[in-house]
Formats: sequence, structure tokens, C-alpha cells
Amino acid sequence: MIQAFAFYLFATLVIASGVLTILARNPVHSVLWLILAFFNAAGLFLILGAEFIAMLLVIVYVGAVAVLFLFVVMMLDVDFAELRAGVAKYWPFATILAIVLLAEIAFALAAWKSGTIAGARAAPVTADVPNIEALGRVLYTRYLYIFEAAGLVLLVAMIGAIVLTHRTRSGLRPQNVSSQIRRRPEDAVVNLQPGVGQGVEL
Repeated sequence: MIQAFAFYLFATLVIASGVLTILARNPVHSVLWLILAFFNAAGLFLILGAEFIAMLLVIVYVGAVAVLFLFVVMMLDVDFAELRAGVAKYWPFATILAIVLLAEIAFALAAWKSGTIAGARAAPVTADVPNIEALGRVLYTRYLYIFEAAGLVLLVAMIGAIVLTHRTRSGLRPQNVSSQIRRRPEDAVVNLQPGVGQGVEL
């Protein structure tokens, strides 16, 4: 009874916060509604017993992605009236894309209800093994090389971002730390006593 009540509560809040994310006129409010949707989705995953995915939603999506969206929206000076006017031109394409996605979802649901895929088999995991432990066993044994390759791709992307940030650019005055340290106060400050009505010549 409590699980059913929690399920309907979290599901209702997920749908409501998702709708408000789309309909909110203030982009900051949209991000806050999105964070609420992530929290309620994490509650649904906890009810299903998938605590690892629930923690991923809270730590990765709420703690990193949504907060990053919030800071970007608050710091950038975006003309949202012009942005909405530009989005209005793409309504026909967006409608076609939405219809295609709904058709794919309906096809996937029909295929799922028709039965298991031929040749597919369930993972031999007993009920007393937590899903985090079972996921770790599969990830670090069967899919170890794929996991390491994904980490290597992320490492290359991080190194590329650092190299692009610190690349040498023409037309810029680089910082000379040694000259700044050797600079004396009398070289930087000039004490002048101009007369009345006279300006200062630099």
C-alpha cells in the first residue's frame, strides 16, 4: 500500500514538473522544475530497487548537469524574446520529429509486450545480490575493455580541451611573471604636484 502510494506520488510529481519545465516562461524556473523532476525520478528508481540509477540521477544530473544549466542561464545575458522567435520557425520540423519519436516508442512497447527477443537470456544474478554489486561484476569482467575504452575517450577529450584552452594565440600579450615580481613600487607610482588649473601629462 505504501509503495503504491509512493509510486503514484512520485509519478504524478515527475509528470507535473516535466510539464512545468516546458511551460515555464522563466528559464531559471524551468531548470528548477527539471531538478525536481530528477529527484522524483530517483524516487521511482528507489521503489524499483535500482538504487544505483537513483544515485546517478541525483549526483550526476542534479549535482552537475542541472546546476550547470542553472549557472549558465543565470550568468548569460540571453535575449529570450529573440530566441523564441527563432524557435517558431522550426515548429513544422519539430512536429514531424515528435511524431517519429512517438511512433518509435509505440513500436518499442509493442515489441516489448510481444515477448522476449529470440536468443536473449536473463543475467544469472540471484535475488540476494545488490544491483550495484551485480553491475560491478558485469562491468569489470565482461565489459572491462569497453569500460576502459570509454574512460580513454573521456581522457582524450579532457586533454584536448586543456590543449585548446592553453594554445598559443597571436595578438595577445602574455603574462611575464618574473618582470611583475621584479617591478618596484617607484616604477609603478609617480608622485606629481600639478599647479592649479594644470593637467597631468603622462
